[in-house]
Amino acid sequence: MKKLEVIINKKRIDQYLMEELDLSRSKIQKMISQNLVLLNGSPVKNSTSVKMGDILEVGELEEEEMNAVAENIPLDIVYEDEDIIVVNKPNGMVVHPAIGNTHGTLVNALLYHSKELSNLNGEFRPGIVHRIDAFTTGLLVVAKNNKAHEHLARQLEEKSTHRKYIALVWGVIPHDTGTIDAPIGRDTSDRKKMAVVANGKHSVTHFKVIERFSKATLIELELETGRTHQIRVHMNYIGYPVVNDPVYGKRKIIDDSGQCLHAKELGFIHPSTQEYMKFSSELAECFIHVLEVIKDSENKY
Repeated sequence: MKKLEVIINKKRIDQYLMEELDLSRSKIQKMISQNLVLLNGSPVKNSTSVKMGDILEVGELEEEEMNAVAENIPLDIVYEDEDIIVVNKPNGMVVHPAIGNTHGTLVNALLYHSKELSNLNGEFRPGIVHRIDAFTTGLLVVAKNNKAHEHLARQLEEKSTHRKYIALVWGVIPHDTGTIDAPIGRDTSDRKKMAVVANGKHSVTHFKVIERFSKATLIELELETGRTHQIRVHMNYIGYPVVNDPVYGKRKIIDDSGQCLHAKELGFIHPSTQEYMKFSSELAECFIHVLEVIKDSENKY
């Protein structure tokens, strides 16, 4: 069971778990009804409130309608050894199966490629240590055994990994560098979206301008934290939404390839050798295409 220590004041347990675990209310309520949620060691009701210092234990809900299967899907593998796989994820590929989307994911491809993947994240997320959005391209590391998974997860938790992204955002950012320190949580008006909210999780993003155009800016970003949709939410929050993002920011959509966001660099300490490893990848074709559209249609700033 997963353990959580409550760090907020009074709130309904189902609402709290929705925000913490990024799950639907119906799924949380089903888990509670099956006694898969314990509050300080005891079963709870949906209406139960939690308070600061409470300890929650959350079990796995059986997803009978899901079945993660191996599929012969090509992978762009940047590096692989007996402990890890570093993958350059293509545009449009979901990282792991979910209800209604059980095929064509990175996990389906990994199951075909390797018989050795960690199982700490359950049957439907073997090897998955961290995620990037379906329409974000670029690098992520996969664990082939539980020891490697724990080592990598600890680095992510301690914020010692290096993650650099490239993004194209609407608007001309006047300053060369900046830091966004704003808490992110579930959007109170749209549960499918994330937003900067007062009771959200601590979230920090650093950015640096690479190139300015008349209506857009190319930037690189480094993450201190790894919240869901962090870069997209933070850039939209300060008024510079990611170009081509269909969810955050009400701006022109150039094509259906998704947001111009690429996980360019990934660095971490190898779980076995203790060697620091750093990987880099080139911008995806979909990103380059949108960037060329911007360059062709705008005068250089």
